[in-house]
Amino acid sequence: MGFLIDTCIWIDVEQGRLGPADVSARTGDDPVYLSPVTLAELRMGVEMTVDPGARQKRLATYRRMTRKPLLPIDADTADVFGEVAGLLAKAGVRAHRTRVQDLWLASQAIQHGLGLVTRNTEDFADIPGLDLVSIGRSG
Repeated sequence: MGFLIDTCIWIDVEQGRLGPADVSARTGDDPVYLSPVTLAELRMGVEMTVDPGARQKRLATYRRMTRKPLLPIDADTADVFGEVAGLLAKAGVRAHRTRVQDLWLASQAIQHGLGLVTRNTEDFADIPGLDLVSIGRSG
């Protein structure tokens, strides 16, 4: 099957709230992928950090993440995104415009038949066709 990992999981691992073993306990031997959306969010975190030490740590994490297998965002992803966003808008579910990043991640997971691993299940719970995999913080 395989898994797409939400940005919050990578941040929790970087900050020590989750260990790599916590993630692999959920993903097993299946492949794990990264989204360009996550890379953008991680890079934004680097740029927003004022403390030089924290900035260096975030930059190191970002550089490690760029070596992970990356799923492209393409026309098929856009098709899934448009369908899901339209269904949510018609259903009156939380404004799709305020959760664009989450919808891109969900669209990629749906497109590729991957589970989406997150601790923010409420951000994704109403998305049709999404295989949501919850993981909590340790400690």
